[in-house]
Amino acid sequence: MNGDGDDTVFSDAMSDVVPLKHEPKAALGTNKMPVKDSSLAHRRHAATEFPEIDRNQLTDTAIAPLDAWYVLSFKRPGVQNGVFRKLKQGRYEAESRLDLHRMTAEIARRAIFEFVEECYQFGLRSVLIIHGKGQGREDAERSSILKGCVDRWLRELEIVQAFHGAQPRHGGTGAVYVLLRKSEEKKRENREKFSKGRVSTELEE
Repeated sequence: MNGDGDDTVFSDAMSDVVPLKHEPKAALGTNKMPVKDSSLAHRRHAATEFPEIDRNQLTDTAIAPLDAWYVLSFKRPGVQNGVFRKLKQGRYEAESRLDLHRMTAEIARRAIFEFVEECYQFGLRSVLIIHGKGQGREDAERSSILKGCVDRWLRELEIVQAFHGAQPRHGGTGAVYVLLRKSEEKKRENREKFSKGRVSTELEE
C-alpha cells in the first residue's frame, strides 16, 4: 500500500472526530477576573507564624520601690570622673526628656526602652527622665515604684553609661540625668572633625 492509500484510510477513520476547542490559558480582553488582594491575609498569617520578637529585655518582674528622697547614682567603669561630676551638677543640657508621671510600671518599662534607643539612634548624649516624687499618698506609692524601676532598668541598658539624681532646678530626686554612650554615627563624625583639626569635647570622647 502506498502513501496515498494510507492517507485515504486515515482520513476515512477520522472523519467523524470533532476537533477539540483550545481555550486560552489566561483570560484576555476587558472581562478579566479581578485579582484578590491577599496582602492583609498574608500579613496576618506572617504575624501568626513569625511573631515580632520583643527586643525589650528589661526586667518585667516586681522591683523593690525606693524612697522619694533617695538619690539615684550609677557610673560604669571607664566614665571619666570629671564627666560624671558635671553630670551630677546638671551642667550638661538635657537634649531630650521623658516624663513617666501617671504611667504604670508596665507602660514605663516600654517607654524607657524606646526612649533610650531613639535618643541613642539620634546621637543624643545627655537626657532627663522624670519619675516623680509623689505629692499625694497614691502618687507617692507609684513614684517610689517607678523610681526603683528606673534605677534597675537604666543599669540593664548597655547604652546607658551613667546616671544621677537631678538638681532641684531640674526636678531633684524626682528626676535623673542620664548619660548615653556615643552612637557609631557620632563616633564617625567626630573622627572626621578630628581629622580636620577640630578638638573634641569631653562628652565626645
